[in-house]
Amino acid sequence: MKTLDLGPFDRAAGVVRLPGSKSISNRVLLLAALADGTTVIDNLLESDDTRVMLDALKALGVNWVRDRVQDGEQYRVSGVGGVFPVKAADLFLGNAGTAVRPLTAALAMSGGEYRVSGVSRMHERPIGDLVHGLRQVGAHIDYLGQTGFPPLAIHPAQLAVERPLRVRGDVSSQFLTALLMALPLVAANGATIEIEGELISKPYVEITIRLMERFGVEVKRDGWARFQVPAGAHYHTPGRFSIEGDASSASYFLAAGAIGGGPVRVEGVGRSSIQGDVKFAEALNQMGANVMMGENWIEVRGVDRETGRLTALDLDCNLIPDAAMTLAIAGLFADGTTTLRNIASWRVKETDRIAAMATELRKLGAHIEEGADYLRVTPPAVLLGGAAIDTYDDHRMAMCFSLASLGGVSITINDPSCVAKTFPDYFERFLTIAGSAQGSL
Repeated sequence: MKTLDLGPFDRAAGVVRLPGSKSISNRVLLLAALADGTTVIDNLLESDDTRVMLDALKALGVNWVRDRVQDGEQYRVSGVGGVFPVKAADLFLGNAGTAVRPLTAALAMSGGEYRVSGVSRMHERPIGDLVHGLRQVGAHIDYLGQTGFPPLAIHPAQLAVERPLRVRGDVSSQFLTALLMALPLVAANGATIEIEGELISKPYVEITIRLMERFGVEVKRDGWARFQVPAGAHYHTPGRFSIEGDASSASYFLAAGAIGGGPVRVEGVGRSSIQGDVKFAEALNQMGANVMMGENWIEVRGVDRETGRLTALDLDCNLIPDAAMTLAIAGLFADGTTTLRNIASWRVKETDRIAAMATELRKLGAHIEEGADYLRVTPPAVLLGGAAIDTYDDHRMAMCFSLASLGGVSITINDPSCVAKTFPDYFERFLTIAGSAQGSL
């Protein structure tokens, strides 16, 4: 296993241009594939998660090409105007939830024989509520392993939307996203989805709705409990689509500015962002960091207080589930106990993130209390150095814990290459802003 030694650092400053948003990238790829016409996509995220989506679309008969242009690369996706033309495929989708869930729904509407699988951890991530929703319109889906989890076999079926679909909202918002994106393929007379329980991660559903609108389908919603896909809905290319920077990835650099003094500016997200994780900047502001924001950038400087410590936070993180992990690290540099609530969804991500964060934070000397849906972080009097941080094949664990090196200690990141899932050159970017009072790297 490869390792990466970081630190000791005690400052961070610089400018980072963000890679494209993972959540937007994979949604746009699928919508472009299902639409009429050709969509030109700028700033598509280059990562493992988008690679498996691109490979799957190619296997399903969607033609796309990558062109090198003056300021990077762009993709041209030739839409199939509805269901996929290839009617038999065996698709391996790694650990990409943003690919597995929406593609499963689209495949169920395509009238073919498909197999969907992933890495072992993906086979532990629930999909039963999505399958239940798809079966309500007649989809024929079998579990090839444990009931409620991938891998799946999807068969041709006679589909009809005869009554409102019901789907749980308290496990993953990706189930609702998948149904919303797939229903226009079969619901000529429209469709209604009703949510059972509380819908979590609402900003990710808002992303889905906004993107569907860009591709010609306007979803109506009654609060967060009822969603309507209109009759006659059909996807049409917007022509060109530029993907904004990844707000979840921005959180690491913004927190670096708060911990390491700054200023650290990220470019690619700001006030105009459609991503909920942009609200991470507001959480840093509550912790005492100095935050400025433009239409397409955010800049953070450290606190003005004599202690140099951030203010401890007690926050409901339902709206920023991914970026909230970064707040747990910021809690190491706070003046008391930071409590992150409503984070039960962490347990069904790339790893059980509540358990993983608790284990690794303790290596740094923090006192941790974990519950079914919360985490409390009390910082140590002195941060412990020399810790070897396990990353659990989870990109966000690796990126989060890099920030601990800004506390003037050295740490080792085990399996740093796991960041390839969403941000292959993360550590190179981090090292451009991290340094010490004696000189930068």
